[in-house]
Amino acid sequence: MKIIAADVIVTSPDRNFVTLKITTDEGITGLGDGTLNGRELSVASYLADHVVPLLIGRDPHRIEDTWQFLYRSAYWRRGPVTMAAIAAVDVALWDIKAKAAGMPLYQLLGGASRNGIMAYGHASGRDLPELFDSIRRHLEMGYRSIRVQTSVPGINAVYGVAAQPSVDGRRYDYEPAQRAALPAEEDWDTRAYLRHLPGVFEAVRSEFGPELPLLHDGHHRMTPIQAARLGKALEPYDLFWLEDCTPAENQEALRLVRRHTTTPLAIGEVFNTVWDYQTLIREQLIDYVRSAVTHTGGITAMRKLLDFAAQYQIKSGIHGPTDISPVGMAAALHLDLAIHNFGIQEYMRHGQATNEVFRQSFTFSDGYLHPGELPGIGVDLDEEAAARFPYQAAYLPFNRLKDGTVHDW
Repeated sequence: MKIIAADVIVTSPDRNFVTLKITTDEGITGLGDGTLNGRELSVASYLADHVVPLLIGRDPHRIEDTWQFLYRSAYWRRGPVTMAAIAAVDVALWDIKAKAAGMPLYQLLGGASRNGIMAYGHASGRDLPELFDSIRRHLEMGYRSIRVQTSVPGINAVYGVAAQPSVDGRRYDYEPAQRAALPAEEDWDTRAYLRHLPGVFEAVRSEFGPELPLLHDGHHRMTPIQAARLGKALEPYDLFWLEDCTPAENQEALRLVRRHTTTPLAIGEVFNTVWDYQTLIREQLIDYVRSAVTHTGGITAMRKLLDFAAQYQIKSGIHGPTDISPVGMAAALHLDLAIHNFGIQEYMRHGQATNEVFRQSFTFSDGYLHPGELPGIGVDLDEEAAARFPYQAAYLPFNRLKDGTVHDW
C-alpha cells in the first residue's frame, strides 16, 4: 500500500478547523486533525508546503517510522505548529491502518480497558444562580462530572464564562476564539479571583452535595505561591482537579505548589512533547496529563507519554474542548478506551454546522463517551459541506492587568 495523495482542508463551521486527508492506492482514506486555535493557517501551511510532499509514495502502515522521520528530519523540533502537523499525519495513518484491519482503532491499541469513558462538561455563570442553573443543565444533559468557572466581581470578562459579552456575540465557553480582525482585550486581577473563588465552591458544594466531581481551570494565571494558596483554600471542597494553576513551562515551580496543597493538579494543555513533562512526571508533581492528541504528536506520541505517566500513578485528562475537531476527539476516545491509566475526558459538544461537516460515530450517554465500532476512528468528512464554510480570521483573547501590563490569559 502506498500514499498517493494528501489534502489539507480548512473549514469554519462554528469555528476554524484544519483536517488532513490521506489517500492510498487501495482507496482507503484516513483523517487527522491539525487544528491549532488562533493559528490554524500556520499548521495548514506547514502541512501543505512542507509535509505533504514527503508523504507521497510512503507506506502508510509504517507509522512509527513516519513519525520519527517527520520529527527528526526537520531538524527544528517540537513546537505547537510542528507537533500539530505531525499529529494530523499520525492520526490519519492510524485511521488507515484500522480501516485496513477492519477494526475500530482501539482494538489495534490493545482493546478496551473499560466499558465507557467518563467525561466532564463546562458549567459557568456570572453569579451563583446562573452558575447553579448551568450545573443543572449539564446534569440534565447527562454529565456526571462538572468543571466550574465563574465571573469575578471587579473583572469585566473571565475565561470560560458563557453568558458574558463577547465581540462576536457567541457563547464564550463554547468557542473563546472570537471572529474579529484583532484579539479581544480582557482584564485580570489575581487577588480578586483568589478572594472570590473559594466562596463559589463552598456554595456549589452546599447546593449539590459532596459526591459530584468538581473541576476548575486556573488557566495559567497565577504565580506558584498564588497557586499554592488557591489549592490549599479549595481543599475543603474536594476538587477532582485544579487545572493549569500556574504557567508550567517552569516545571520546577510545581514543587512549591505541591508542598502546600493536596488538591489534585492537572497540567499540560499547552504542552506538545514528553519533554515538557519530564520533571512533572518523574517527581510526581501533577496528577493528570492534560495534553491533546492533536497538539502532542498524535496517538503514537500520546501513548508513550501516558505509559511514562502510568509508572508514577499519573492519569490521563486529555484536552477536549471545541477547538479539537470531531476527528481529534475521536482519536482521543480510542486512546482513552485502551489505556489503563485513564482519568477523565474533557468533552464539549460541537455545534450543528460542525456535525454536518464531520460525521461521527462516537456517542455520549449517562456521563460516558464511547468511540463506536466502525473501522478506523469512526469519523467521515463531508467535503462539500466543508466547502460551504470558508476560513474566517479568529483570535483568542488576551489579558491586561489594571496598570496595562499584558498578563497570561
